[in-house]
Amino acid sequence: MSEGTRVERMRQPVALEVAKAAAEKYGVCVRPFTMEVEDRASFEVRYVAVPCGSTVESVCKPCARKAKALRMAHCREGWHMTEEPDFTPAPPSEAQTELLTFRADLVKAYREAVDAGEAGHAEELREEVHSVDAELRQLGVRGRFPTPDLPERPSVKRSTKRRQDSPDLPRRRVEKRTVGREFAGGYRPSMFVTLTLDTYGRVRDDGTPVDAASYDYRRAARDAVHFASLIDRWWQNLRRVVGWDVQYFATVEPQRRAAPHLHAALRGSIPHDTIRLVTAATYHQVWWPAHDELRYPADHVPVWDPDTRQFVDPDTRKPLPTWADAVDQVDEPAHVVRFGRQVHSKGILGGSQEAGRHIGYLTKYLTKSIGEVVEPDTDRKRLHADRLADELAVTPCSDRCPVWLRYGVQPRAAGPRTVPGHCKGRAHRRTTLGLPGRRVLVSRKWSGKTLADHRADRKRFVLDALKAVGIDKPEPDTSQLTWNKVRPGDPNVPPRAHQLMHAIAERTRWKAEYDRALLAAHGAPPDVSAIPDAA
Repeated sequence: MSEGTRVERMRQPVALEVAKAAAEKYGVCVRPFTMEVEDRASFEVRYVAVPCGSTVESVCKPCARKAKALRMAHCREGWHMTEEPDFTPAPPSEAQTELLTFRADLVKAYREAVDAGEAGHAEELREEVHSVDAELRQLGVRGRFPTPDLPERPSVKRSTKRRQDSPDLPRRRVEKRTVGREFAGGYRPSMFVTLTLDTYGRVRDDGTPVDAASYDYRRAARDAVHFASLIDRWWQNLRRVVGWDVQYFATVEPQRRAAPHLHAALRGSIPHDTIRLVTAATYHQVWWPAHDELRYPADHVPVWDPDTRQFVDPDTRKPLPTWADAVDQVDEPAHVVRFGRQVHSKGILGGSQEAGRHIGYLTKYLTKSIGEVVEPDTDRKRLHADRLADELAVTPCSDRCPVWLRYGVQPRAAGPRTVPGHCKGRAHRRTTLGLPGRRVLVSRKWSGKTLADHRADRKRFVLDALKAVGIDKPEPDTSQLTWNKVRPGDPNVPPRAHQLMHAIAERTRWKAEYDRALLAAHGAPPDVSAIPDAA
């Protein structure tokens, strides 16, 4: 066989890749994970391929596109609501009150056992309290239950007086209202707002700094880590100024300079001057120990002492200050985060083409990871990304971050498995650019539904369309099914290629049936993204 023939054969697509391409064509997950499903009534065991649910196209395009379509529906349904969603909680039932009374008795007995030094009995009571908490959850009780343990020490109270370098804000009592007011003519516009962080130095058109030596990478890294807290404070200030419970659907995306910024759809109309005033007056103070200079190099870090169960200095063997002790010594915030001067706000009417265009803009980059949005493709961009990543590597992301050990402070919950200077948090990954939280931020009263509710609505729409043309697909009874993770090395698990082929066959059958339903009802082409998974 000649070399050219071998080259041609090596260029032929692999069977699994062909299966993945077919799966993408019909909207089937290309990276499903297998679950073992046991029917307790018939004792039948089968293996079901469950979609991975990834939101990144480079990982799984079908799942990412479905997630984006769901987010777009979520944004559209809540943006221009005209009626207040009903969130009136149901009155507590007798079973709930009795179980909570029983929990109070358990907590009292637990604290008496702790005071008496009966550690074994106290641990049994503590486990019983946790089991009662689980029962209360099953009965429909939401919210946080008080911990059985009393706080070891009172938390440090910080001054809530506004900083003198920030403008004062008018303050109103927040009404229990989420819908904006209606203007003459029946118009009820809403808002689209974009907020950015401050400048850290002049940048070029590609986002790289003009002078890397003077670019403030330290402040850029800290602002990115605490960006979510700054956003939370902005919503709080905005609601206090306008006097009603403003609802929002927002996405966090990186700019070309790799700094995060926020795009938000706000329900209701707010004066542009008010948006700018609140932005200028909003700040977030980080009351952490000072972490400007590293006390320990990467090759000479504190060590864990099993006797004292603390981290100690590698030379003097003296214990490092605990987090609580270090915070007690703080007299001024270690960092203050603010927004930049660039603020964009725009009024938008519901149902208009402009509203649809801005929903697409809000969700434009949700199918890409943050690292893919600002992928460095030149040497200058790579150098900028490296400098920012190096600074993020030594920027603590929380009070439990192991990076604190390099600054001579023991983080909360430090133990023998803590590796000084190495944190697995998302804020330290190059792919997140310092953003530790979620990229989609939705207020609780946005649409009155969760993503699961919107997903169920889409599925119900398809089932109703099929039923209208005589295709009845009743909901299967899952009360007797038990879902378990597949054991490693289970020989009965079908290969991924088999799972993909089975899912493609099911999908094409559903698609053909859905085509019939749409053509019979409207004569419209099918929307493949609306078809639910057969699994």
